[in-house]
Amino acid sequence: MLNLEIVTGRLHGPALVQDYYAGSPKLAPFFSGSPWDPEAYRRRAGEVAARFDTAARERVAAAMRPSGAGAVRRLEALVREGGFFVTTGQQTGLFTGPLYTIYKALSAVRLAAALEPVLGKPVVPLFWVASTDHDFEEVNHAGLLDAQNVLHRLELPADPAQPPVSMANRRLGAGIESTLAELAQVLPQNDFTTPLLALVRSAYRPDATMAEAFADMLAGLLEPFGLVLVDPAHPELRRLAAPVLGREIAHAAENEEALVRQTQRLVESGYHAQVAVGAGAVNVSYEDESGRERLIREGGGFLLRRTKRRLSREEVLATLEAQPERFSPNVLLRPVVESTLFPTVAYVAGPSELSYFAQTGCLFKAHGLEMPLIHPRASAALVERKVAKVVEKFGLELEDFHQPTRELAARVVRDDMPPEVEAAVAALRDGLNQGYDALARAAEQLDPTLKGPLTAARNASHVALREAEKKIVSHVKARSAVTTEQLEKAAANLYPGGAPQERVLNVLQYIARYGPELLAEIAQALPIALAEHAPDWQGVECATA
Repeated sequence: MLNLEIVTGRLHGPALVQDYYAGSPKLAPFFSGSPWDPEAYRRRAGEVAARFDTAARERVAAAMRPSGAGAVRRLEALVREGGFFVTTGQQTGLFTGPLYTIYKALSAVRLAAALEPVLGKPVVPLFWVASTDHDFEEVNHAGLLDAQNVLHRLELPADPAQPPVSMANRRLGAGIESTLAELAQVLPQNDFTTPLLALVRSAYRPDATMAEAFADMLAGLLEPFGLVLVDPAHPELRRLAAPVLGREIAHAAENEEALVRQTQRLVESGYHAQVAVGAGAVNVSYEDESGRERLIREGGGFLLRRTKRRLSREEVLATLEAQPERFSPNVLLRPVVESTLFPTVAYVAGPSELSYFAQTGCLFKAHGLEMPLIHPRASAALVERKVAKVVEKFGLELEDFHQPTRELAARVVRDDMPPEVEAAVAALRDGLNQGYDALARAAEQLDPTLKGPLTAARNASHVALREAEKKIVSHVKARSAVTTEQLEKAAANLYPGGAPQERVLNVLQYIARYGPELLAEIAQALPIALAEHAPDWQGVECATA
């Protein structure tokens, strides 16, 4: 049993996320079904099975990377028996990025296992390595706490001369060596750390790309869970995806209108638009030696957003046919490509993805597809015993640490004020109010103009009382320096930098402390369940022009 508590729960997020959990009828037109409804998965499986035969499954399986022998067997069974995928994915963060990357992958593992008896077929968890993204600043860092609870931002140095190429083409370079050295300094020195660092170093080699290193690391960590990884930059997947991209380029204007209408409908329903639908912006990017950039419709051709180069329609389509590796889908089209290539019944999504999937149902329909079921990933906090003791000692909840530590410390110290002092302050405050009220009533009979000076005197008395109260609190606080320090250390673990732990901290610091079996404990704790009385959402409805 680990000396650590895994506290799981629902995702936090805007109104759309909360209404999604609640099964609000307002969201029914934007999703293909409720993610807790077994019948919705059966409907989805029937639609998918009609599009995929054994040969289609074999083609994409050959381009996938099983994380281990178990995943190989599961993938072979999927092809042989006509099975399905539960997919998820994430950007290629340094050392796998924040904790929620691991939670997404393990949520997909748990959902796949839950769906197998429902569908009567093999269901395999599939992780989409977002190798075609090019935002280096979003993925070049990882957050870890050292033994003193100091937050370190480990960062891969950037080469300012390198163009904004995709992570499939960005090599780590020699700078990774200094980052690895810093990682070794931050992690505890124990029996778990040596094999863990060996895994990290085998993945994060100077000659590896960001995408390759991320995939190697994720496969190494999650090998026991039967996870399959897929890199959309694989040549065969590029070739198979080209018709989808070509169709999107050919119908860019109509598809933009469909997205705009559905997004407007979403906003009118009281929700926000997660992804802005830019006028003329195609859901396809082009990449060459100058980097990756968005195609913009201009006249009968296209403009490249960053370099302002112009390409004719014929030139773009000819290049797509001859060199499909130069093109990739944007965040809205990517799920459409995924569902076209893979027999996907469900996607495990974070809060932002839930929101943008609500915009994309009609884009799926434009490509002749239905959206997969969208299941929220599990949210979790890893609460070490030393942190749990602080939380319990002061009668706090984990969410309390979201506020600035100074405010939380002031609240806890105030709560620790001797009861007799609190009672005396409260009595004095009430006495001032009652006394001045009585005096004002009596004085008003002598001269109504006395009301103003007496009100000012009462206010001054309350100000003086508040100052006295602050001094008392200050003395209590001075005696409670240990309390404040304990709260600061707990906050560094639970809400480092003011953000939830799962969005900042990296999994390596926990594996180094508790060993690789921690991942199995997390997987077991994640709440994935279906319900017989789920909301009856029947599918995406598209607004007409």
